[in-house]
Amino acid sequence: MTLHANAVQVLTALPAGDRRDDFLAFLAAHPDALSRECAAGHLTASTLVVDPVNQRALLMLHRKVGKWLQMGGHCESDDLTLREAAEREAREESGVEGLTLSDAPVNLDRHGLTCDGRALDHLDVQYLAVIPTGARIEGNDESLGLQWFDFDCVPVDDTSVQRLVTAARRTLSL
Repeated sequence: MTLHANAVQVLTALPAGDRRDDFLAFLAAHPDALSRECAAGHLTASTLVVDPVNQRALLMLHRKVGKWLQMGGHCESDDLTLREAAEREAREESGVEGLTLSDAPVNLDRHGLTCDGRALDHLDVQYLAVIPTGARIEGNDESLGLQWFDFDCVPVDDTSVQRLVTAARRTLSL
């Protein structure tokens, strides 16, 4: 199965709704939707890493965007599934092995970003990951830092992060 086919399968399994239908239409119109080269935008995969016991989320200060965001980004050619891409991004950007990732996305978010000097839509398929007890976090060169934020105190400079935290809390029943 191709990554594109997996994306269609994952999204089709979600409850019907405007965002899901919008993402599926984008995939139908763009066979290269998961590639950085897609001129219309990209389907991306991200993960909100959480510590549910202390009700907090780990965010990265994104070097290029200049905002506190969840881990994630572009799919790579060797990613077999959206979930695998989201997990890889979370592991690379947090330095944490052994994250417990949700089976299905917890949220879908469409937002504009500048990518490689072009303003593009990013259609982000967002997963949730619980960090193992005692895990050590260590960022990479894509961030200016990593920081824990209480669920009620996530930065307000990006409303997509607030929507994702709300979806995570609903999923975790917090």
